[in-house]
Amino acid sequence: MIEVVIVDDSALIRNLLKEIISEQDDMTVTGLARDPYEAREVIRQVNPDVITLDVEMPRMDGLDFLEKLMRLRPTPVVMISTMTTVGSDTTIRALELGALDFIPKPKVGVSGELKQYSDIICDKIRIAAQAGPHLNNIRKNKNNQLTTDKPILFSPNALSKIIAIGASTGGTEAIKNLLMPLPVHSPAIVITQHMPPGFTHTFAERMNSLTRLNVKEAEDGDILAPGHVFIAPGDRHLKVEEEGEHFIVKLDSGPAVNRHKPSVDVLFDSLVRYGRNVAAVILTGMGADGAQGLKRLRDAGARTFGQDEASCVVYGMPKAAERLGAVEFVYPLELIPVQLARTMNK
Repeated sequence: MIEVVIVDDSALIRNLLKEIISEQDDMTVTGLARDPYEAREVIRQVNPDVITLDVEMPRMDGLDFLEKLMRLRPTPVVMISTMTTVGSDTTIRALELGALDFIPKPKVGVSGELKQYSDIICDKIRIAAQAGPHLNNIRKNKNNQLTTDKPILFSPNALSKIIAIGASTGGTEAIKNLLMPLPVHSPAIVITQHMPPGFTHTFAERMNSLTRLNVKEAEDGDILAPGHVFIAPGDRHLKVEEEGEHFIVKLDSGPAVNRHKPSVDVLFDSLVRYGRNVAAVILTGMGADGAQGLKRLRDAGARTFGQDEASCVVYGMPKAAERLGAVEFVYPLELIPVQLARTMNK
């Protein structure tokens, strides 16, 4: 049974969430709190599996509380707030501080709209609960920097290749930690991270400010070039195609694949024809999106990498890929950047 504590200053939202969660056979609400100070005492008493957390609350901001919680008592957190709206920096900041996922509150007709979100809310709570056993180790290593006597360097031959990355739950931090050690002269990188529309633009801007690479939300027709990173928009699939002498981004508004749009499988499948010129990485996330595409890439001669279980927030997507025989190399997250360079330079 998944035990949940709800932290929100609105009695209406607390009651609605309690009703939704209590209707599930596999979860129960063990505590309610109006603000972080009440939450602190409730959490001490009941030690929940998952916390749902608002941002705007009296006496202490939800982000301040999240930062303290992750430092002192790491617990899976799902943000449920009016602040987690399209394009909000607050959402990206919450994910950086350790929140595992988020869902916006409905803006109007709160009661009716929130009830419609019940399946999504409960799915996110279930996924967050799976991350609990790994959370302490992950948070301890969150700020790990790649330690090597030599900087990461890519050979001229490697710069003509493509790195493709797929991720879901926990992926925003994993992607950050993968990109930060990479040099400005790196192969072109294309990324599919499961996120709703709007958030991918904010996420790309954040990565652009933190890394040495030129990171942007992908646009149709973008030319892949060394030192540049393209993140799939939250409402379209990202594909790679050849046009003349260049590889370019093609965005696809077709239906969801594996329940996702953008889908990692769509990205990986678009690169199969260029297999030997590709290195593909599958990172933390729930489900199996990307596993089949990664297998097809490996069969086509691409070098394929999977994040190891110990460093994953949710060991779903990499596990599914490993079971298929799609993963050639398995590494902790902090070792993937240098191993990518070593493999691609050969």
